[in-house]
Amino acid sequence: MKVLVIGAGNMGAGFVKQLASAGHTVVVTARDLGKAGALATQYGAKAVPTTDAARDQDLVVLAVPYGEAVNALKSVGDLVGKVVVDITNPLTDDYMALTVGHTTSAAEQIAQAVPGVDLVKGFNTVFSQVLAEGADFGDSRKVTVFLASDSERAKQAVRAMAESMGFQVMDAGSLKNARYLEPLEASIFTSATAQA
Repeated sequence: MKVLVIGAGNMGAGFVKQLASAGHTVVVTARDLGKAGALATQYGAKAVPTTDAARDQDLVVLAVPYGEAVNALKSVGDLVGKVVVDITNPLTDDYMALTVGHTTSAAEQIAQAVPGVDLVKGFNTVFSQVLAEGADFGDSRKVTVFLASDSERAKQAVRAMAESMGFQVMDAGSLKNARYLEPLEASIFTSATAQA
């Protein structure tokens, strides 16, 4: 599968590492092309400028903060009919609350702002450290990824990608169920922070 990763931060790096390790053809782009280039070199991927980066890609992973998501997607070219994985969480600056939620979600807002994409909410409950280390917890235990989308075709494509990286997948239903997945991540993060 040909996968474009938008973003070269912790989550983007985890995706590039795991996708390349699973044998996918990985292209990475970011505002800082130098950072994307260093990441690509480290894992045998290719770095490209954002302009038209989505061309010829089977799947796009949106690995940027929620506030940058729409502009990042619009910067990579024509996305009509493309499968896009939204891993964002609409967290406040202190990571202790959501900026949107319960009556809508980051995923729904992104889908509305970038019409024509087949958006799948997924991986938003996986910490960057877990993604970087991989899905295998040992003793036949694997990290679960929840997927929510209104497109069954898109959900199946993301399922195939996730399973190729070793993750267990749980179908979370339609895209509006991102309203529950995003608060779930916020509660996990808040709980982990309180215990640290």
